[in-house]
Amino acid sequence: MDIEHSPTVERSLDALSEALGKAAEDLSSVRTAIDQARADIASRNTSISREVIASAERAIERLRDVDEALRETLKLLAERD
Repeated sequence: MDIEHSPTVERSLDALSEALGKAAEDLSSVRTAIDQARADIASRNTSISREVIASAERAIERLRDVDEALRETLKLLAERD
């Protein structure tokens, strides 16, 4: 592996930090949109498709996986010394 392209701890943590920052913005925007959709659905007493429900369940599972991976990363960082 080319040393210039090999990942370093600093590069990896920098990339993770950047990805978390973007994800935080994206999650905030999506949460706002979902809350608006929920209010609209409740006020109109409408239903949603099974595809929306399935997609939401997949998103929840993936967020759990991300949460677990981030907890593991923080645990390993805390144990580094």
